[in-house]
Amino acid sequence: MSESIHGHEVIEMIATSERTYTKQALKLEIATKFGDHARFHTCMGSDLTADELIAFLTSKGKFIESNEEIHMSENHTC
Repeated sequence: MSESIHGHEVIEMIATSERTYTKQALKLEIATKFGDHARFHTCMGSDLTADELIAFLTSKGKFIESNEEIHMSENHTC
């Protein structure tokens, strides 16, 4: 089993890219950087897929989803 990656690494990846993503493009970027079968964890969850991580971070206001695009919230830190 591969090591779990903290969601902050995905947040940092997006923050440093300074771009917006479609959900599909974000999933592809995550798979490219961390692997197709990567699992993620946060302070509140573990064994998350990329889809579950994106949904979780969106629900916590870390990502903003609008018009089919996802971008970083200005207040994306914990």
